[in-house]
Amino acid sequence: MSVKVALAGSTGSIGRQTLDVVAASAGRFEVVGLAASSNEAVLREQIAAHKPRVVGVVDDEVRRKLSAEFRGTEFVADVAHCIGDADVVVNAVVGFAGLPVTLDTLRRGKRLALANKESLIAAGPVVAPLRATPGAAIVPVDSEHCALHQCLRASESAGRELATLHLTASGGPFRGRSRAELAKVDVKAALAHPTWSMGPKITVDSSTLMNKGLEVIEAHELFGVSYDCIDVVVHPQSVVHSMATFVDGATIAQLSLPDMRLPIAYALSWPQRFDFAFGAIDWAMLKRLDFEAPDRATFRCLDLAYSAGRAGGSAPAWLSAANEVAVDAFLGGRIGWLQIEQVNDATLQRHDGAAMRSADDVLAADTQARRIALGIVDSLAHGAGTVFA
Repeated sequence: MSVKVALAGSTGSIGRQTLDVVAASAGRFEVVGLAASSNEAVLREQIAAHKPRVVGVVDDEVRRKLSAEFRGTEFVADVAHCIGDADVVVNAVVGFAGLPVTLDTLRRGKRLALANKESLIAAGPVVAPLRATPGAAIVPVDSEHCALHQCLRASESAGRELATLHLTASGGPFRGRSRAELAKVDVKAALAHPTWSMGPKITVDSSTLMNKGLEVIEAHELFGVSYDCIDVVVHPQSVVHSMATFVDGATIAQLSLPDMRLPIAYALSWPQRFDFAFGAIDWAMLKRLDFEAPDRATFRCLDLAYSAGRAGGSAPAWLSAANEVAVDAFLGGRIGWLQIEQVNDATLQRHDGAAMRSADDVLAADTQARRIALGIVDSLAHGAGTVFA
């Protein structure tokens, strides 16, 4: 019997690669639900190829056109509705918009293949109790967290014996550059990632190391490890995807060539492994593996994320929201690359410390942080210079 898959964010990079895995599975997986925002052309191809039972489309006009074309498929406005009777739900929605999919999947006691880190980061205190729902499970799709999932799986008593989780970072396109050199980098340069092909938001996050900072918070939420025991190391080849060091000094690492289809296949197949190799290494061709400490003085977003994580409560939600606003402003040409960090820092300085008990609290924190971040962006865009609380 095939595993039924629902895919939210199907037209993005992770969504398309998920469907590559499905196509390689020889019928092992069946796509029963798709959801996307507005990419009509790609979504049309996906519906024709996979014939899902339910399709969620955010854009009203695109939904109307596709529903008239594919009469046998149910079209809905609510992206989370595509979950239906799926066995596993892939949340590949970009940003905070993925929160409803995360919450609804866990409430229904389903396995969540999580590629949307922002929903877990912003709503960690709300997501945590839902993981106790019978049948609910989170299997991370981010390559680093999937690697840690595999490393900890390799040790039967990992919780008692773990010393440190090491998240690897490629360093992005600006590794080795000074702040002076980064003052005038443009969008094209920020999107030129050296090893991964990703969407614009996550690629910019990789260039600032905010992506790695958010992954630190995600690792804390996923594995229950304190921030003092989560380390970041720069590894430009992106072959070692993360590592776990144990109390006796032994380190277990997961290695493969950069290919997001491997962690996607792992999350879809868990607790088994997928029997088609993605990212297999030719060891005769692998010449070197380099590691170095991140330049925290230049890439300050990393420490902002540690600070927000340690503050807890709604602070990670504020940081995630501010960063989405800042990256959007950078991509739109309103602020410079270095000002992404400035928007994040200034927004966090105004964090109100509100508690996080419900989804409504998460939405309130997100709304408040975005309002403040947008005001900071406006000040910077109009030449006000450095902005602090």
